[in-house]
Amino acid sequence: MESKNIATNKKAFRNYFVVDRYECGIELKGSEVKSVRAGHVHFRDSFARIEKKEILLHSLHIDPYAQASYLNPDSDRARKLLLHKNEIKKILGQMIQKGLTLVPLSIFLNKHNFVKVSLGLVKGKKLYDKRETIKKRDIKKDLDRAVRTSRK
Repeated sequence: MESKNIATNKKAFRNYFVVDRYECGIELKGSEVKSVRAGHVHFRDSFARIEKKEILLHSLHIDPYAQASYLNPDSDRARKLLLHKNEIKKILGQMIQKGLTLVPLSIFLNKHNFVKVSLGLVKGKKLYDKRETIKKRDIKKDLDRAVRTSRK
């Protein structure tokens, strides 16, 4: 069984170059897990920050689970990401040296059915980089379309 993608941060791929990726666990409350599995996750302006030797994910919106009681946790709270100390040190070193940012790229269920977050060390794109990416994507679409029509 492979991993099942729940949500992808499309804005991150549009606005940043992904330098490095990390797979990490996320600390969730019980009703949040059910809501995530249902796909009620939104990445609007979410980011990760290293605070007190741990990584916290901020602004990740998880809708309250409808069947849960009134004790639902805050939907925009900071959530702890689960990584080894060595990985956190490595990430911190790259952030300081190269001026990179930590951004969540996707949320998925791994083969053991645990909720995981794909975290990316990213570098911001300039406007001309974004235009070039769009141009390459359009050229690829045109080529694929031409190949499909020539096969018919």
